[in-house]
Amino acid sequence: MGYERKHKEKFPVLAICYDFDKTLSPDDMQAQGYIQSVGYDTGQFWKESNSMASANDMDNNLAYMYKMVLESEGNFIFNKKTLAEYGAKVKLFNGVNGWFERIREYGKERNVLVEHYIISSGLKEMIEGTAIAKNGAFEKIYASSFYYNERGVAKWPAQVINYTSKTQFLFRIEKGVLDINDPGVNDYFPPEEMRVPFRNMVYIGDSDTDIPCMKLVNAYGGHSIGVYNPDTQDKTKVLKMIRDKRIKYFVPADYSEGLELDKLIKSIIDKTAAYEALENQYFKNLAEARE
Repeated sequence: MGYERKHKEKFPVLAICYDFDKTLSPDDMQAQGYIQSVGYDTGQFWKESNSMASANDMDNNLAYMYKMVLESEGNFIFNKKTLAEYGAKVKLFNGVNGWFERIREYGKERNVLVEHYIISSGLKEMIEGTAIAKNGAFEKIYASSFYYNERGVAKWPAQVINYTSKTQFLFRIEKGVLDINDPGVNDYFPPEEMRVPFRNMVYIGDSDTDIPCMKLVNAYGGHSIGVYNPDTQDKTKVLKMIRDKRIKYFVPADYSEGLELDKLIKSIIDKTAAYEALENQYFKNLAEARE
C-alpha cells in the first residue's frame, strides 16, 4: 500500500503545529452552532458527555462523539456536509485568516519552508469546513473523525485523538511519515535524515491537553507557545504552564501582523535559518571526514 511520505528538503522545514479550539478559535467548535441546534445549553452538553465518560470508563472524546451522533437523531442528517457547514461558521481569532500564507512567505524569503499542521481533539470534518482549511492553510489536519456508512451518515468514530495520542503526530511530522496508519513511523532514521528535527517544531496550544506535545517539543530543543484569549486577558493557564516549564513563551491569541505572536514566530524563523546553516556545515564536514 502506498503511503504519503515526505523527504528531507533542500532547505530546512519549520513545522508549526496548532491545537484548534481556544488556540485558533475562541471556543470549542461544537459549541458554535451544533450543540445549540440539538437543543442543548453548551454547559449541559459537556456535563452529560463527561458524566457518560466517567460512568463507563470511556475516553472523553469518544463520549462527546457518541453524544453528537445520538443527539442529531431526529434533528438532522449527521453527515460530512452537515459537519462542514458547522465548521464554516466557526469563529476565528483576529488575524488567523491571513496568517498562514504570510508566515509561509516570511519563511520563504529566508530559505525556510514553513508548514502548518493541526493536531486537535476536535473534529476533522468541521476543521475542513473552515475557510482557512479550504484555502490550503494546512499541510495535514490530524483530528478526530467519523466513519460514514454507505449513505454517508456518521456511525462510528474512525479516529479519536486525545492529549497523549497527539504526540505520535509530532513523530510523523519529524520523519515525514504523514499517513495516520503508516507503520513506518517506527522505522529508524539517522539524525541527518530527519525531515523536521524537533528543534524545528513549534507547538501552539492553550491548555492541559497540549502539555504532552509541549513537553516533547521542549525536551528536544523546539519551541512551545501558550496562547490566551486577548478579549478576556485570562492568563491563568499560560502562567501555570510556564511555571511548570511546559511552555517557553506565552502571547495573546491574536495572529495579526506586527503583534506579539507574529513577531515571535518570525524570530523563530530567523533563528531556524541561522542554526540550520551551521548544522549543514557540520554534516558536510562530518561526511568528508568519513570518506
